Amino acid sequence: MIGDIHGCRRALDELLKYLNPSTDDLVITLGDYIDRGEDSAGVINSLLGLSKKTNWLGLRGNHEQMLLNVLEGTMNPAAWLEYGGISTISSYHCTDPEDFMPEEHVNFLQSLHESIETEEFFLTHASYDPDLPFDQQPPELLRWQHLRGEIPLPHHSGKTVVVGHTPNLEGEVLDFGHLICLDTYCHGGGWLSAMELKSRAVWQFSQWGKQRTQRGYLSR
Repeated sequence: MIGDIHGCRRALDELLKYLNPSTDDLVITLGDYIDRGEDSAGVINSLLGLSKKTNWLGLRGNHEQMLLNVLEGTMNPAAWLEYGGISTISSYHCTDPEDFMPEEHVNFLQSLHESIETEEFFLTHASYDPDLPFDQQPPELLRWQHLRGEIPLPHHSGKTVVVGHTPNLEGEVLDFGHLICLDTYCHGGGWLSAMELKSRAVWQFSQWGKQRTQRGYLSR
């Protein structure tokens, strides 16, 4: 499981090189691959490459949704640019916010999942309603709701929920028992985090490719 990447391709590439997932491994990324960091185009290329060598599933973050809305003409490009879209356009060496992305990358955005449910876990980008069945969760809640101020109660199913979206500025993975948040602020000087869910083992790399060897995991 890999948290929010936000254009930090070097962190992603070093993390994948270190973990070296095989064809039998399942790798899930929690969304927000683009914006803010310097190489969003490269991140998508790396994930496309990953999908050809292992079992990869990608969730759709709010930043991917904003870009899709721009490409579909349902959102003013200026609003997306304020949320970090300028760095994404720059990574494609283009200045047109409505015509810069190759078809393969558009298809990538369109293929992303809103959520993934397993026997033990529910995985989504942002948050959830503890009282609603997972297949009835509002898309806006799954992609946009921050954890700041109020942590959702355990889901009535008893499953552990794993999200990103709400960055921990100290770079720590947060584990509340019923809820894990893997956004550790890579683009802002923190770390890109990966977790093996069964063991709770954590690996972290910075946007400059440096591995973190201490801390990185905070149980609440």
